[in-house]
This record gives sequence, C-alpha cells and structure tokens, in this order.
Amino acid sequence: MFVLRWLSRLPFPVLYAFSDFLFFISYYLIGYRKVLVLKNLRNSFPDKSEVEIKRIQKDFYHNLCDYAVETIKLLSISPEELKRRLVYKNPEIVKQFSDKNQSILLLTSHQFNWEWLLTSGCLYLPLGVDFVYQQQSNKTFNEFLLDGRTRFGAYPIERSNVGREAIKRKEVLRGIAVMADQFPGHFHNKKYWTQFLNQKTAFYLGLGQLASLTQYPAVFFGVKKIKRGYYEAEGFVVSQPPYGKESQQIVEDYIKATEQTIKQQPAGWLWSHNRWKTKSGAD
Repeated sequence: MFVLRWLSRLPFPVLYAFSDFLFFISYYLIGYRKVLVLKNLRNSFPDKSEVEIKRIQKDFYHNLCDYAVETIKLLSISPEELKRRLVYKNPEIVKQFSDKNQSILLLTSHQFNWEWLLTSGCLYLPLGVDFVYQQQSNKTFNEFLLDGRTRFGAYPIERSNVGREAIKRKEVLRGIAVMADQFPGHFHNKKYWTQFLNQKTAFYLGLGQLASLTQYPAVFFGVKKIKRGYYEAEGFVVSQPPYGKESQQIVEDYIKATEQTIKQQPAGWLWSHNRWKTKSGAD
C-alpha cells in the first residue's frame, strides 16, 4: 500500500507513460489473455470483420492499462480533479427520487472507468452511495480497492451481506451501486440464463432479489470515454417497482442498458474477464 500511495501522487503524464509501458508488456510480450479476449469479441460481434475485432482488442488493452493507473490515482486525487475528469451529465435524474426521500438502485457495468464512476458518485449525486463488492482473496488488493472507493464517503457492502445491509440501512437515503455483468460463479448454483451479446449467458439472481426486497427504482449510468483520462456518465431510469418476487425483469432491463453502453464503445468493456466459462446446462 505504501508503494501504491506513492505511485498515486505521480502526475498523470507520468502515470500514462507507465500505462504505455504496461501495454507494451501485456499486449506484445506477455499476451495477457489475448486468446480469451479475441474469443469473447468474435462471439459477441459476429458481424464485425477480423480487422475490426483486432482493432477493438488492441484498444481494449490500452484502456485496461489506463484503468490500472487511473485506479491507483484514486488514492490521492482531489475531488475537484476527479470531477473535472469524470463528468456526470445529468445527476438531476437522481434528484427526482432524492427529493421524495426515495432510495434507489444505481446500476452500471464494467465499462472503463467504473472505479472513477463509483467514487465520483459521492461528489455528484444528492444522496449517499453504498456499493456492493466481492471480497478479494489478496488482502492488499482488497484494501487498495476499498480505500479508493470509500475516499469520498461511499459505504461498502460485501456481496454476501447485501440482504442484511439493505434492511439494516433502509432508513438511510442512498443509492445502492451494483455491477452485475460478470460471471456469477460456480458455487452460485441458481443462475438466470438469458441472451447477452449474442450468447446464452448466466447472471446473478441477486439483482432481481435485491430489487424485490427493496422495491427501489433503478437508475443505470453508462460511461463513455471522451479522450484519455476524461469520461462522461449519463443516467436514465431503467426499471421501476413493483417487482415480483420471482421476476427477473430488472435483469433483462439491465442487460439491454449494458449492451447499449458496450456497443457505443466496444473497447471499453472488460473483455479479459472469462464471462462465458460455463454454458447453459453445464453448471
């Protein structure tokens, strides 16, 4: 953590020079998950040419390396600098609910840079921000992520405690931030299978369960990279209660919003994640 905090104080030009070095190592020398990234892109965009796929792949690795140094920068970046670099275009979309003392679900996807989106939400939005996270096995990495995400007041909720925390904090005006676009895990036997990016895909049942438990309206914020180190976030109401106990309509709404964001900037999504490691009926 000492090294990471020291690195975070370096100016952006130095950090991006380091990102360029990481790109050269990961893309040209190591080839970090290049086979997986190519497979995911080809299956997700069957209508794109191989030239287009390779261009998206290369751009993705640039974005991934920028994400790494930008996330380190969260340990020391000022609120003013973060707001200058990630702009919420329409935070008033949330105000319509906060004015009624109505908590909401804040949905987004693993679109770069989601760490900046989460952290800056505390600076833009007219309510508190709770975020659901997965405990990391590496203690230092877990501490690093939590330190960056909570710098401006966000409240962490470990994934296994979502239900309890939702009830415990029901009187707190907040947005519960959820990213539900990754593989739900082999040990989460109850999965919701649906079509996503031209493939049969498993999703957590947890998002539907959380919506049913809280009966909160859901606002999705999509992130768009404007240029290196600068992003815009735009939100829209994606789902409204009442939610049925067994309904997964909010998951379908979330998928549509996530696909729309990905298609706007295909190189901005986390393609190195092994999203389709299990096929329907195999787990």
